[in-house]
Amino acid sequence: MERRKFFREALLLSATVAVECTTVGLNTLFKAAASKGLSYYVFVAYSYPLATLALLPLPFIFRSTTTVVPSFKFSILSRIILLSFIGVLSQIFGYTGIACSSPTLSSAISNLTPAFTFTLAVLFRMEKLALRTLSTQAKIIGTMVSISVSNWVIGGFLLAAQCFLLSIWSILLTQIINIYPAELLVAFLYNLFAAVIAVPLCLFAEQDLSLWRLKPDIALVSIVYSAFLGPSFNTIIHTWGLRLKGPVYIAIFKPLSVVIAAITGIIFLGDTLHLGSVIGAVVICVGFYAVLWGKANEEVANDDSGFASLGVRASSDSTTPLLLSVKVEDTEIINGSR
Repeated sequence: MERRKFFREALLLSATVAVECTTVGLNTLFKAAASKGLSYYVFVAYSYPLATLALLPLPFIFRSTTTVVPSFKFSILSRIILLSFIGVLSQIFGYTGIACSSPTLSSAISNLTPAFTFTLAVLFRMEKLALRTLSTQAKIIGTMVSISVSNWVIGGFLLAAQCFLLSIWSILLTQIINIYPAELLVAFLYNLFAAVIAVPLCLFAEQDLSLWRLKPDIALVSIVYSAFLGPSFNTIIHTWGLRLKGPVYIAIFKPLSVVIAAITGIIFLGDTLHLGSVIGAVVICVGFYAVLWGKANEEVANDDSGFASLGVRASSDSTTPLLLSVKVEDTEIINGSR
């Protein structure tokens, strides 16, 4: 049992770090394509439909007959549509900000995400704020330390707005996945409705039809990369992680993108390693591990996932594989959430 739990924890940790690596790569690739004339509206409009096609077979291939989920109601559908709308806006804001600045600035400002998410999670009672407990103090200090290196870039309004929208997105997705614990189906529906929203919106915003004709160049590569490793892969991992750990756990990985971007620049671009970069990386890692330690201690103290205010609780099965099933052993929990 302990070995399976350790494996799940290690798998989630590795997958979430992989998400940040692919995000840094995607931002860099998009910036290169944007410098060649790729419109961010075209990029977003193509990415979501392709991601939807990539996800289409997964809910059927990995469907399990042992999965217990509540009936799919209009309230869940309406939340997913709202989630898609917020996701599309955050993508447009983010890629517009990258096109106007740089991927490095995007990585730096993404450090604001943990602070936004932690604040919203406390407001929505997804995180406990017991100031006298050591675990809560570790989470607060870790969150503040993680964002301290990004104060000089708060002027990046669009990227900051994207961080705030992504925090709202995480809170809403956490609510959805704890009411309807079917990660692959939720991820597919999210991308489907995001495509329905993004295509007409981007067509209206970008009316130069010549920009919509793709050629076999870096623009096409960036769109395909985004479709398979952006809204699809990233959404699946985030959905799984949000159900198991909550929004603050996922958000605290964002500051790692600065470290990943720095390491990538040193290895592939020959950038110089400065003392300030090393200190900044150490500060981010200290904050990162402080939050992880605080979350781990809370789980030991209380197995409840902390979503009592939503009328649901996380699955009692802590060993459920990501792509096989979301097995809920206590059916009374599901019945109580209907």
